[in-house]
Amino acid sequence: MTYVILMNLTEQGVKTIKDAPKRIDAMGKVIEKAGGKLVAMYTTLGEYDYVAVAEVPSEAVGMQLLFTLGMMGNVRTKTLRAFPKQEFAKIVKKL
Repeated sequence: MTYVILMNLTEQGVKTIKDAPKRIDAMGKVIEKAGGKLVAMYTTLGEYDYVAVAEVPSEAVGMQLLFTLGMMGNVRTKTLRAFPKQEFAKIVKKL
């Protein structure tokens, strides 16, 4: 399952911004340990501070990872379930 994760820094996250690169690396390792993959991670300008694309083996693992991020207190997330082209084609074919 693929997810797009939109993130905004909290006040704590801004105060400790110098640690952000280490936190991003740690996030990738946590995702890998859970059987997933951090496909892409971007720092962005505009409405969101970060945008990540992650693949995880199940919705339960996805929720667990998002709760872990939230518990750290550095970011707040909004998550979008993303469907790859092949999966989308299978869905549409059934219409």
